[in-house]
Order: sequence, then structure tokens, then C-alpha cells
Amino acid sequence: MTASFPYKTVLITGASAGIGAALAERFFPICEAVILTGRRESNLQAICAGHLNAHYRVNDATDLASIPAFAEDILSSFPKLDCIILNAGIQRGLNFTKPESIDLGKVDSELKTNYVSVVHMLKYFLPHLMKQPSAAVAGVSSTLAMVPIPRCPNYCATKAALHHLLMMLRFQLKGTTVKVIEIFPPGVKTELHLAINQPDLVNGDQIGIPLDEFMDVAWTGLMEGEQEIPVGQAIDNYETVERARHKQLAKVFGGDVPLGYN
Repeated sequence: MTASFPYKTVLITGASAGIGAALAERFFPICEAVILTGRRESNLQAICAGHLNAHYRVNDATDLASIPAFAEDILSSFPKLDCIILNAGIQRGLNFTKPESIDLGKVDSELKTNYVSVVHMLKYFLPHLMKQPSAAVAGVSSTLAMVPIPRCPNYCATKAALHHLLMMLRFQLKGTTVKVIEIFPPGVKTELHLAINQPDLVNGDQIGIPLDEFMDVAWTGLMEGEQEIPVGQAIDNYETVERARHKQLAKVFGGDVPLGYN
């Protein structure tokens, strides 16, 4: 690994497909251990096949009660863990012009997966990470964390919440050995948009940029030590929204705000 990304034991949530699986493939050649988590064991097994440093645990991010035992298992099995990538996420449509169509169970699941599980994970993993000589927490948010769209307001809200959490986590941990990284994907061609997950989407498989194209930019940002990594459309949103937010944060915190994107 490069000096700017010195972490050698990496845990990736939501790694059974899409961005999480793509990140795992990039980490395999440069890490001592890469631990994948997700709900689909067959997918995790297939991704890990052929990699001696690959490991997996089946875990459902919405099962909040399981997180303490999950963390204990990971930390006892991988005491050198020095990086967690919080990537688990789902997206669902939400239409308030037709309140009768709203499935509150799906709303709750989206909130737990995209945001609440992150808070729980941080509670149980940060004590370990803060004892490491160098460690990192990386969250995968979205360009929609900055500029929302009408079709999926709950998804946008969960990603905005995650974005704010990561910004303030970076501020709170600035005096520790833990670096806080945020990746802002644009629309990316993954199963997130497929009809099996979002039947209200038309031609969902055509939404976004190719996964490899996204990964090339995100990976460069990670390897160059960036703390905030917008990709594609997220760059424009970052420049127009986050630059202004940073100026306001600097006023609120007296200019002493660790910002990440150059």
C-alpha cells in the first residue's frame, strides 16, 4: 500500500455485490486480510474464492441487535483490523402523493441499513480503531446526500444524515489516529437500481456510470489519501454545495475544520 493508505486489515460491509464487491477486488492484492460482510453467503463465497487473504461473515445490517456480537467476532478473529468501510446500502422509492402505497417496513429497513447500522458499527468498532497506531473509517454516501431527487426522498435523507455524521466524526476524531473518509458515488450501474429491488424504476439497469469507471476514480482518491472523494456528477454537486458548506463550517468552528477534498 502507499503511505497515504497504510491500512492492511480491511472490513467491508455490504460487500456481496456492487461497490462493496468491487472494493474488495481492489483490496485483495494489497492487504493482509480483507473481510467481507453481507447477507448472501453464496455471493461472498464466490468473491472470496481464490484469495488466500479473503474472509467473510454473513451479516444483515438491519439486524441491529446482532452488531455487538458481530463486532466481538471480527475483532477477536482479526485483532489487527485497522480500517472499516461502511458501504451497506439500499434504495427504495417513496411517493407521498400516494400515501397508501408507502410500505413503512421498507422505509425502516432503508433507514437502518443506510444510517442507523453505521452508528451502531461505529460504537462497537471505534474503541478498537482508536487504539491502533493508524486507522480509518470510510463511509460510502452518495451525490444525493448533497442534492436530493424527488423519487427516493428517504434514501436521500439517509445519505444526507450519513454525510453529516461523517463530517462531524472527522471533526471529533481529528486529535486521534483515526482518519475519516467519505466516498460520494454518482449513479452507478449496480443492482441497486434493478427491478428486483426497485420495480418502479424504468430501465434501472441503464442508470449511472459503469462500475469500473466509478472505481477507477474512487480508488485513486483512496490511494492518494483524500478524505472526501466525489466521483462523476458528485463532483459538480460537491463544488456547488459542499464548498459553501465548508465556508460556513469554518465560521462556526473558527476555521479549525478538517476538510477533505482538494
